[in-house]
Amino acid sequence: MSNEKINNTESKELGLTLDKKTVVAIITALVLIMGVVGVLTQVLPRGEYQVIEKDGYEQIIDGTYTELNDYKMPIWKIFLAPILCFTSSYAGTGILIIVMVVLIGGAFLILDKCGVMKYLMASLIKKFSKRKYTLMGIIIFACMALSSVAGVLEESVTLVPIAVAVSLALGWDSLVGLGLSLVSIAWGFTAATFNPFNVVTVQKLAGLEVFSGLSLRLLVFVGIYLILFAFLFFYAKKIEKNPKKSLVYESDKALRGKYKIEDIDAILSNPETKKGAKAFLICMIIDIVAIALDFVLDLGGGLSLPAMAVLFTLGGILSGYFTGLKGKALLKSFLQGAKTIAPVIPVVVFVVAISYILAEAKIMHTILFSVYNLIKDLSPYTAIILLFLLIAFLEFFIGSGTAKAFLIMPLIAPLSDLVGITRQSIVTTFCMADGFTNLLYPTSGIMIIAIGLVGVSYTKWLRWSWKLFLGEFIFSAGMMILMVVINYN
Repeated sequence: MSNEKINNTESKELGLTLDKKTVVAIITALVLIMGVVGVLTQVLPRGEYQVIEKDGYEQIIDGTYTELNDYKMPIWKIFLAPILCFTSSYAGTGILIIVMVVLIGGAFLILDKCGVMKYLMASLIKKFSKRKYTLMGIIIFACMALSSVAGVLEESVTLVPIAVAVSLALGWDSLVGLGLSLVSIAWGFTAATFNPFNVVTVQKLAGLEVFSGLSLRLLVFVGIYLILFAFLFFYAKKIEKNPKKSLVYESDKALRGKYKIEDIDAILSNPETKKGAKAFLICMIIDIVAIALDFVLDLGGGLSLPAMAVLFTLGGILSGYFTGLKGKALLKSFLQGAKTIAPVIPVVVFVVAISYILAEAKIMHTILFSVYNLIKDLSPYTAIILLFLLIAFLEFFIGSGTAKAFLIMPLIAPLSDLVGITRQSIVTTFCMADGFTNLLYPTSGIMIIAIGLVGVSYTKWLRWSWKLFLGEFIFSAGMMILMVVINYN
C-alpha cells in the first residue's frame, strides 16, 4: 500500500472516535456525583479505625473505631479535587490510564489507516463466517480466562474497538462487541479462579491457603460463562433478524460503513498489509507473555499494564511502517489519533477526583463500622447476602479489588466466624461482588472510557445490560446459599 493511497483516505473516518454528546453527558454525570459525594462528606459522621502496615498495605484493627468529631473535609478541597487528586496515592493509576488510552488512540488510527484492522477482520470472517457463534464462545472464554487467571482488567480497553469492529462485520452491533471484550474481561473477575488481585490477596488476608477451594470457583466460572454466552447469543440472534431493534442502531450506522468488508480475498491478498498484520499480532503475543509473567512473578500489574500500552503502540507503528506509512506521515497519523481520543482525559480526572474526596473525607470506616454492627447478629444466609451487597456498594467508591480487600477483610474475616460463614465462602463472595459491579457504576473509569469509544451513552448501557446484571446477581445469590449449606472450605 503506497503513501499516496494511504493519504487519500479520509482520516476523519479512521481511528477511534468519541461521540461528543456522550462524553459531555458522562462528564456532567461525574461532576454531579462529585457534588453529591462532597455533600456526604459534610453530613456523614467521620471516623476511623486504627491501622497497621502489613505487606506494604494498611490493615484495620478490629474494635478500634473512633469518631473524629474534630475533623471535617474543607469545602475548598472538594472544589479543587480534580487538581489535588494528582498529589495523592491515586495519581499513579490515573496517569497510567490516561497515557495508555492516548497511546492506544494514536496506534489504533495507524492500524485503521494502513488497512490492518480490515485485514484482521477479513481473516476472522473468512475462517468463521459459517461458525460465528463458535467464534463468540471462543472470544468470551479467552477474555474471561485472562481475567479470571491473570487479573487483566484495564488492558481490556485495547480490545474494545477491535471486538466492536469484528462484531459489526459479523452483522451484530457495538453492544455485542462490548460484551465480547469489556464484559467478558470484567466478569472474569467475578469468576476469579487464580486472580492475584482478588483470590490471592483475599485468601491471604483471610488466613487461607492460596488457591484452596478451587473446585467451587471453577463451578462459578462455568456458570458465569454460560450466563454471558446465552445473553450475547440470543441478543445477537435478535439483532441479526432485525437490526433496528438494536439500541445503538443509529449510532452504529457510521461504524458499519467504516468497517464494512466488501472483498475479503482482495484484502487478504495484499502482501504489505499481511506483513503489517503479522507485526501487530507478534506484538500482541509478546504482550500475552508479559501478562503471564506478571501473574507468575506476582507483580500486581506492574508489567502487564505498561507492556500493553507499549506493545500496542509498537504494533501500530510497525504495522504502519510495513504497509508504507513512514516518517512524518506516520507521526502525523499517530498524533491525530491521540488528539481524537484526548477528550476522554477529563473523564479519568473526575473518576480519580471522586476517589480522592472519599479517601480524604474519612467516611469509609464509618460505613464499615455501621455495617459491622448491622450484620453481626444475623443468620449466615442473610449475612452473606448483605456482605455481597456491602462489597458491591463499596465498588462505587473504591474500584480496586485489592484496596477493598485490605480495607474490609480485617473486619469481615472475624465477623464471618461469628455468624457461621466459612472464610472460603467470604473469598468467593468477595470475588463475585467485586466483579459484578466493575461495569455498573459511572465511577468505573474503564467502563466509561469503553462505552465512550463507541458512542454508547451510560443510560443506553444500563438499558442493555440490566438483565445481565440481574442474571448474574441471581446466580451469585444461589452460589452463596450453596456455600452456606455445604459449609464450603
